[in-house]
Amino acid sequence: MVTSNPEFYNEIAANGGADVKMCFQCGTCTAGCPSGKETAYKTRKVMRMAQLGLKDELLNSEDIWQCTTCYTCEERCPRGVPIVDIVLAIRNIAIQEGKMYDAHKKTANNLVKFGHTVDLNDKVKAMRASLGLPEVPPTVLASEK
Repeated sequence: MVTSNPEFYNEIAANGGADVKMCFQCGTCTAGCPSGKETAYKTRKVMRMAQLGLKDELLNSEDIWQCTTCYTCEERCPRGVPIVDIVLAIRNIAIQEGKMYDAHKKTANNLVKFGHTVDLNDKVKAMRASLGLPEVPPTVLASEK
């Protein structure tokens, strides 16, 4: 059963995503979205779900992770809705509630652990060495600078 959470709008606003209600569903954001051309991502759908307070459905949707934050939607929005801020606010809420994909968790853990998002396994180190590069990039916390 789909349930609406009327407080979700306020939660989005508190996380930096104000003005969800300004969107009147014209579809300009979806039409110009480069991510939407390659995936099933529909910016307009995310905005509508946020307006309707469909928190659980939205936080469990892969759609919120498809946005590349290129800001094309905002540049074209006739109402000036801060769409990317809204998407980022929804992502922040999802993270606060532990609703992240394993790949995102792994990337975040790598960043905290190594100071770099790329998993530096033996295969990556061998590939770097074959290219004449140091096995560990100098930008990584574990490197010998």
